[in-house]
Amino acid sequence: HNPTQIRFTAQYLWSNLPLIMPPKKAKKSSVLDKIVEAIRASPPTQSGAVSRVSISKYLKSEFEYENASQIKLSLKKGVSKGTLTQKGQSFIVTKDPPKEVPSEGEPLEIEDVEEGTGDEKAEQGDVVKVEYVGRLEDKTTFDSAKNFMFKLGGGEVIKGWDQGLVGMAIKGKRKLVVPSRLGYGKRGCSPDIPPNATLYFDITMKKIFKAKS
Repeated sequence: HNPTQIRFTAQYLWSNLPLIMPPKKAKKSSVLDKIVEAIRASPPTQSGAVSRVSISKYLKSEFEYENASQIKLSLKKGVSKGTLTQKGQSFIVTKDPPKEVPSEGEPLEIEDVEEGTGDEKAEQGDVVKVEYVGRLEDKTTFDSAKNFMFKLGGGEVIKGWDQGLVGMAIKGKRKLVVPSRLGYGKRGCSPDIPPNATLYFDITMKKIFKAKS
């Protein structure tokens, strides 16, 4: 064999070695990265923040991730690093501009089935305990709970609830028809709520914990 040819062949293989090397593995996203994606993908709320419950639902539907203690730890880490800012039990990505809340579209429909008892009415800032059933237009039940607590007007739930439960008294029963823009928007909430879905709720007010003045 010609030595020059052998040397050239060796140089050629060496210079082209990167072409036959396996590709580098993509960097695995952390739980905090997933949380940031969840916040950015969520529909805008009145407070501009996204609740821990909504973040957890997104991680479950998009990443099949359900480690509650790790999610809590990562939220705490995000706040301490300055990546996230906490508002009550809700969060925003610190450097992101505020989301624009849509103001046009179908209105929220409210029907009082029973007025309830007592003079105390639920107001923005109160913590309330409710029983509810949520259905889609085809009557499919997508969610229900006997004792669900949240801060009214705190951005912990969909905007239709923050607006639609104001004025309810204890033992009051109310029907809400929540348009998509005040619910889960164009994205929906996989796998139960499709995009652009109108939501139908039957809600009973069980307790009202008045905000401290």
